[in-house]
Amino acid sequence: MEKRQRAVAACGGIVLIFLTVQLGALALVEPFKQQGHQFVQDTSDPTISVLYIGAILVATGVMLAAFKYGVDGLIRFFVVFSGAYIAWYVFQVLFPPVDIAGLGTVNVFAYLGGLAIFAGLYLYPEWYVIDATGVVMGIGAAGLFGINFGILPALVLLSVLAVYDAISVYGTEHMLELASGVMDLRVPVVLVVPLSLSYSFLDEGDVESETDAPADETVDTPDAVADGAGGEESQAASEDADTEESGERPGIEDRDALFIGLGDAVIPTVLIASAGFFIRDVPSLVLPGITIPLPAGAAMVGTLVGLVVLLRMVLKGRAHAGLPLLNGGAISGYLVGALLSGIPLVEALGLSGVL
Repeated sequence: MEKRQRAVAACGGIVLIFLTVQLGALALVEPFKQQGHQFVQDTSDPTISVLYIGAILVATGVMLAAFKYGVDGLIRFFVVFSGAYIAWYVFQVLFPPVDIAGLGTVNVFAYLGGLAIFAGLYLYPEWYVIDATGVVMGIGAAGLFGINFGILPALVLLSVLAVYDAISVYGTEHMLELASGVMDLRVPVVLVVPLSLSYSFLDEGDVESETDAPADETVDTPDAVADGAGGEESQAASEDADTEESGERPGIEDRDALFIGLGDAVIPTVLIASAGFFIRDVPSLVLPGITIPLPAGAAMVGTLVGLVVLLRMVLKGRAHAGLPLLNGGAISGYLVGALLSGIPLVEALGLSGVL
């Protein structure tokens, strides 16, 4: 019973991580725009989603090849560097620049923060280092994508990735191999939520996805992620090796931690950030530093409902693709919020400039 209570508390921690990424991304969309980080000229063009999805497919192939040929250290360096780089964007907003004689105005704290994250991930990737970095990365990535992906591109992105997630997990299963390799890298592509404070991710040895895990593996992996072009795409983790023989997965009593992909938080938050940035003149909740339009708030609620359903399945010992539930919840919530705000369906779908 105590272990189950801890698992429920860990699920609460996952919900808190999602909520932090969502609120953080909404808070940063305007500062990102003011600092000139809106790189896409036509943010309503859905082809930008197609290009990003293509980048994901290429990155997936490259990572699988790297794991196969034993050069996964390069992947780890790339992910760690990407984490520090995205964090630098976030720290630029959070910390003011300072004047340095001979150098001019330099955001010293942003550079130091990025370097600290790089060093922490490379030298001491304990679970709390990974989680803290993952939250910063998630906020930055979702915020940057949110101001560059208009409503239609965001909806296309979430819809296609939800379908791709399901196919790659339940159909081709190629992402299960990727999940195993990514877990071993100990990078913030996968977040770790322990069931006890004494848990150490570093003491786990080589962490594997549950496809290759031994029968006494103590961690559950509801989702692992594939990194692509600065964002993440989530894939469900596989069942453990004994599943094929017994049809059962380790119960919650046999787990020391829950793992969930950072992409699970980032991808649906792209729509939330996009709705918060592009949709104006609708009922909104104004908080200190954050304005949450009703469509964005409803998308947040929908995502969290999908997350609760996903975590409930995980606690029952069932592994599932995450994005169909999470993206489906975000899209459904967004559309409900948009219609309640008086936005016509065509406009809510971002099709008013197309039709």
